[in-house]
Amino acid sequence: MIDGRANGGRANGGHMTEGRVAEDPASIPLPAALAEIAVDFLAMSARDRLTLLLDFSDELPELPERYVGHAELLERVDECQSPLFLVVEVERDATVHLFFQGLPEAPTTRGFAGILREGLDGLTVGEVLAVPDDAPYRFGLGEAVSPLRLRGMVAMLGRIKRQVRSKSAT
Repeated sequence: MIDGRANGGRANGGHMTEGRVAEDPASIPLPAALAEIAVDFLAMSARDRLTLLLDFSDELPELPERYVGHAELLERVDECQSPLFLVVEVERDATVHLFFQGLPEAPTTRGFAGILREGLDGLTVGEVLAVPDDAPYRFGLGEAVSPLRLRGMVAMLGRIKRQVRSKSAT
């Protein structure tokens, strides 16, 4: 025990990174819309979570016409077990918009995309970049789907954030 705390004096439970305390990702709050979705999932049984995931799959909008037939404008998320493509737009006022294309017969992958779209679309660049990397694990879906499938959602979030960084820097 150092400084009266078992975690080496770090009140927030963070860890040391290059001489500074890094915040524990689980302590970083989700944006309001994403947090509301997480609360909905966590209030349900594993079976009901799958049903809600299917609802998000069904509600995922089709690609806008400007992207249809232009696969070169979309980025494939290879970590997903079923083909999924995404593209991010950043408006002049720093508002982020997300677009996804996934196979109708891949409802889990489309459901993950639907959650991210519902929770992140319309946020600012800063808000999207502040989303903790562990966000996909905060929906309790680990009890309903395999870790490999959840890795696909983590990869989607990583691609979104990378595109946001890239497109907001120009």
